[in-house]
Amino acid sequence: MPISPYRIMGALLRQRWHLPPIDPECCNALKQALGCDVSLAEIYLRRGLTTPAALESFLKPETMDLPPPNAVFPDLDLAVELLQQAIARREKMRICGDYDADGMTSTALLLRALRHLGADIDYAIPSRMHEGYGLNERIVQECYDQGVKLILTVDNGIAALEPILKARELGLTVIVTDHHEVPPQLPPAHAILNPKLVAATSPYHSLAGVGMAYILALSLAQRLGKWRELVRPLRELCTLGTIADLAPLTGVNRRWVKQGLQTIPTSPLVGIQALMQVAGCLPTENTSLKPEAVGFRLGPRINAVGRIGDPQVVIELLTTEDAGRAQELAAICEATNRRRQELCAEIEAQAIAHLEATGFDPQQEWVLVIVRPHWHHGVIGIVASRLVERYGVPVFIGTYEDETTIRGSARGIPEFHVFQALETTRDLLLKYGGHQAAGGFSLRAEHLAPWRDRLREFARTCLKPEDLRPLVTLDAEVSFEQLNWDFYTQVEQLQPFGSENPQPIFCSRGVKILEQAPMGQQGEHLKLTLEQKGQRMLAKAWGWGQFFPLPPCVDIAYHLTAHRWNGEIQLELELKGVKPSLAWHLPDPPSPPIPQWHPLPPLTTLLPQLQDNVLLYGYGRPDIPPHLTRATIHYDRPRDRCRTLILWSLPPSVTHLRWLLAVAQPEVVYVGEQQPAIAPLTSLLLAVQNHLRETPQINLLALSQTYWIAPCTLVAILRHLGYCCEDFAPTLSITEELARLHRWYQLQAKDLARLAQRWGPPSS
Repeated sequence: MPISPYRIMGALLRQRWHLPPIDPECCNALKQALGCDVSLAEIYLRRGLTTPAALESFLKPETMDLPPPNAVFPDLDLAVELLQQAIARREKMRICGDYDADGMTSTALLLRALRHLGADIDYAIPSRMHEGYGLNERIVQECYDQGVKLILTVDNGIAALEPILKARELGLTVIVTDHHEVPPQLPPAHAILNPKLVAATSPYHSLAGVGMAYILALSLAQRLGKWRELVRPLRELCTLGTIADLAPLTGVNRRWVKQGLQTIPTSPLVGIQALMQVAGCLPTENTSLKPEAVGFRLGPRINAVGRIGDPQVVIELLTTEDAGRAQELAAICEATNRRRQELCAEIEAQAIAHLEATGFDPQQEWVLVIVRPHWHHGVIGIVASRLVERYGVPVFIGTYEDETTIRGSARGIPEFHVFQALETTRDLLLKYGGHQAAGGFSLRAEHLAPWRDRLREFARTCLKPEDLRPLVTLDAEVSFEQLNWDFYTQVEQLQPFGSENPQPIFCSRGVKILEQAPMGQQGEHLKLTLEQKGQRMLAKAWGWGQFFPLPPCVDIAYHLTAHRWNGEIQLELELKGVKPSLAWHLPDPPSPPIPQWHPLPPLTTLLPQLQDNVLLYGYGRPDIPPHLTRATIHYDRPRDRCRTLILWSLPPSVTHLRWLLAVAQPEVVYVGEQQPAIAPLTSLLLAVQNHLRETPQINLLALSQTYWIAPCTLVAILRHLGYCCEDFAPTLSITEELARLHRWYQLQAKDLARLAQRWGPPSS
């Protein structure tokens, strides 16, 4: 059951925000070493960049000291030798590719390279709808019948045990280049090149299939002394495939992609130029392309062809030298992508309508399993990803191949391993495959209901109710005051963004919405003017029109972007998450000077000396008869500024104390020695349980003051009782939190004075 310190305002998407913990000492050390903003140090640490040297290598991947590929891949020299011999003998060769962006760009890369090097080579790609992924026995037999002597797989082959056995029996030479997970038994190929066979610490470990093909092509070209004219076009194809395949932009991928993005805008490949033109991302200046232009403009147009069209269109586009033909093929890619968009929108709308009509509840179902007739199998994986974003649960989506068979795709959430789920239910499946985040499956229609039940059972073993909400992973909490061009420029140095190096998501709290209005043809988006502590920012919220109007004050998660319009450029926020904020209940108090701190003398001595407004606060505090002092005594919550603050006991937490200082703005604070009586743990647990039975919503600060315990202690109790508190920072165990609370109550005036010096002027 979720616990929140506020009552939800409006129908906002119920997200879970996660700010991965970091070591404060490491953060401060890195900040000092770099002389940078603390938020930047947090971003670096959350990317595993713990030292200035690691950051330097990351920001300048061209300086990375790379081992030679043949020292990393034991079969590379053998593969080069086999290809060199086949070229010398004029033997027919055939590439077996794949129908996704990685497979098609890999095929085009090796076709272009090997033809340039004099090879007699063509290619084959299995039918997505009828054969599925990878090398198969039909392709092998066809190669043999047509006189092919060497088969070269790209982006597949590592699991093609039976087809490669057949190829060896027929006397064919087989070279496998792949990047997928390695099965228990390797196929009997003559040479196998796969980055998953090298150490996970290797900069080559995260290569996509196209990266492996790039290494093989350049190694052969260097052996033959014809590599200089190939490096640039092949690197651009490698960049295109790596980004479109969502390969991690770390290690050597980061180096090559960064180099490729600099040259793609002026690419000598007429196919890439034509594709950029129809996608509307031809650069207007002599600048490098950003990966989002590839990931969101070029990649989808390539992928769409593989999903619902003929992969030959893309391969010819990326290998042709005819500019006119390239324009024709790019237009086909554009039309195919529009059709893909229409299909995705139709299927997504139908899925959502069905789920709303049937009352789908993630907290009850644990997984989303939806199967409908007449959906296009080539795009349902995209829809599955969108449903994960919307509902925050693992999604298994399928369609009927015929009356008896279902075929589908799966997408997971971080806490749910898709392949393990499929493996657990394998006795009900005809075919399955995948990895942690995604997979594919087929099953008989009669097994759908028991299969759904088994998936739910598996989900309950690895998920908690609080996991079943869309996840936003934050990089740092910042204020609008930090959002200037210098900060933006330093963040942009982390480009290229992509898998395992995502564009940073920032969080700002207590943001006021000054203006908001729907935009887009259907009002599907929002345009906002936001303010925090006098600083204004413009923002866009794509796809958030359904949540209009947003509450007056919110916490926001966002990307920091630079928006160009009519020749001008300004910083904007691209919202990724919104939550109602506690801060709208409280005015922004001024920042008074740091007060003087003194031990509390006897009240009989102190009271006659006091004048003006006095705030008396604390556990078991007395009520002061008016005749004992000339001062106006306030209790607990002052209505005016109070020059004197008397702490009969300390408040339940540092947060309470800082709030008192902010609203009272005292010049002098007297600290008493009264120790609050904290109830035994069993009594606290019972009291909190009883409170929650009466109301499902709680005011965290008010409840912590009721029992005179810190909010973090209360959160620890709630977590112990099994409630979801993911919006709050990590806590210690209940006993450790209570011990920390007792230590807090023992602090004296001199201790608090030292703390206050570190806080600076108090604020809310």
